[in-house]
Amino acid sequence: MRLASFLPPDSSESRTGVVTGDSVVDLSDPEIGLPDTMTDLLDAGSAALEAAAGAASGRARRWPLDNVRLLAPVPSPPKVLAIGMNYRGHVAELGREAPEYQYWFNKQRTCVVGPGAPIIIPEVSDKVDYEGELAIIIGRRCKNVPAARWLDVVAGFSVINDVSVRDWQWRTPTFTVGKSFDSHGPLGPFLVTPDEVGDPGALRLRTWVNDELRQDSSTSDLIFGCAEMIEYLTTAFPLEVGDVLATGTPAGVAAGMDPPKWLRAGDTVRIEIEGVGVLENPVAAEGPRETFGTD
Repeated sequence: MRLASFLPPDSSESRTGVVTGDSVVDLSDPEIGLPDTMTDLLDAGSAALEAAAGAASGRARRWPLDNVRLLAPVPSPPKVLAIGMNYRGHVAELGREAPEYQYWFNKQRTCVVGPGAPIIIPEVSDKVDYEGELAIIIGRRCKNVPAARWLDVVAGFSVINDVSVRDWQWRTPTFTVGKSFDSHGPLGPFLVTPDEVGDPGALRLRTWVNDELRQDSSTSDLIFGCAEMIEYLTTAFPLEVGDVLATGTPAGVAAGMDPPKWLRAGDTVRIEIEGVGVLENPVAAEGPRETFGTD
């Protein structure tokens, strides 16, 4: 099942939907009566997801996908956590050694945008990089999850671009600021349930900038797999419904090139993960900057 958050035509009120073919069915339609936010839908549990799965056969409102604006499947996740240096090829291209322990950092949730939304090149940097990654979306609050039970707490998977402002990232030992600029967490296009994805440890991942293939790898190159990641994180703190985990990026980032091929206004970044979907975003220059708190 593919679940979406979207804006219907001529509406500013977001809805949840289930994608069937080239259309999306409105799960908040009174005939179905499911929550209109993804976190609430997931929090409603298995009965709600079963109702969503059957919605395509009913008379609820639906629109062609081309007529709606897709949002990030979880537009405002409680947390966005990303793991660094988690592909063997990426470690090698940066001349580093494989980490002994998992290296996690936080991306502010305000950086999350949906498919088609522009990735903004900030005025303060010209060293903006892309990172195509598999995203795990958490479906239930959980703590101390053993590796063997990891899939029990997963709602599904999506595609995320861990956009990175490299000079800001490298200024400090912690990456949060350089990873959290506005628009630097494109996510989507859908939340795809595990039954449709297959083995998340064997998915081809490719990233193009314009027509140039920059990343071409597989999640089989992960150093720490999905089960290990969830077990590790939940040993320290709970994961919550709607949390997004970015599982690392493979070789082929701009920072690993000589010279680096940083993103520029006018570029388009397209990330495709087998069984999960295609996330595409244009790149744009920052517009006039507003200043607050100076009165």
